[in-house]
Amino acid sequence: MANSETKRILFVEDEQSIRDVIAAYLESEGYWVTAVGDGEAAIEQFHAHAFDVVILDLMLPKVSGEQVCKDIRNGSDVPIIMLTAKGELDDRISGLELGADDYLVKPFSPRELIARIRALLRRANVNEEPQRDKLVYGDLELDITAHRAVLAGEDLDLTASEFKLLTTLARYPGRVYSRMELVEKVLGYDFEGYERTVDSHIKNLRAKLHDDPRDPRFIFTVHGVGYRFEGQPGDGDAMKSEPSKESIGS
Repeated sequence: MANSETKRILFVEDEQSIRDVIAAYLESEGYWVTAVGDGEAAIEQFHAHAFDVVILDLMLPKVSGEQVCKDIRNGSDVPIIMLTAKGELDDRISGLELGADDYLVKPFSPRELIARIRALLRRANVNEEPQRDKLVYGDLELDITAHRAVLAGEDLDLTASEFKLLTTLARYPGRVYSRMELVEKVLGYDFEGYERTVDSHIKNLRAKLHDDPRDPRFIFTVHGVGYRFEGQPGDGDAMKSEPSKESIGS
């Protein structure tokens, strides 16, 4: 079951071995995945559910990937990644002209697919990020524009990365972020050993928040996935916010 913040992916691939492996990988990264093996089922699922991204193989039984793409584009601008064994330039151009947003040729790295999905979601949702000057959870106050964190009246001495990590988590209380997502949002790049880097930042942040990982108040570990933030209301409101003066998407 997906929560309201989980990104939903329709994955259409006729080769079951590829479908199973990639679907499992996407789910391990925190996505909600519907995986189908033919174009007819793809169209049916697309019109039955709301998806954030479609990963679409061109070579499909029953209804071709090209026709599925056309059907989707008739009434939706959902991001589409074409996935196929065809690597010729004309085939790539044809897929993009049909309305695909990106093109990935088999064989491919699952990590590259994840990176392309994130890039498309960033562009698609650039105007949806909530921009707030202040976040308040009980006695924890985060002033975004002043780059200041206060706990029980005491200023917290956070590094730039720690402050961005905390505000990233706090913007969506209850949402689970994978380590890869936090690397991209906080550090801005991907590199080997990223899990250790995020874990180290979380450890330091918890120490400064006096947040015991065995009995957390703010930052919770979701084993096998990543981390989530939970706010403890102090005055009946889980969060107070003020509109940001910054530009949308900045």
